[in-house]
Amino acid sequence: MTRLNAVLLLLVLLSAFALVRSAYDTRKLFAQLHLAERESERLTGQSRQLEAEREAQATSLRVERSAREKLNMRSVTPAVTQTVIDPAAAAPTPAPGVRP
Repeated sequence: MTRLNAVLLLLVLLSAFALVRSAYDTRKLFAQLHLAERESERLTGQSRQLEAEREAQATSLRVERSAREKLNMRSVTPAVTQTVIDPAAAAPTPAPGVRP
């Protein structure tokens, strides 16, 4: 009978240690989940802020002003348009078998 009691006591102790370990792991995972949710909320807010800034930067007026100031670009008019003709493309091509 003493041997049976010792085995049962050992099983109860092992079960108690498993329960304590399981509770510890659960608390640890819950804390990690909470941190991940907070990080997700922070990143969502940051994403919204960056999207708003991108939309503000991409307005056509701002792009046009930046092109004029930084790149010295200007609107196309007939006065500033230049036509370039490629001399090789303008020359007539001889017929096959005919030497020039």
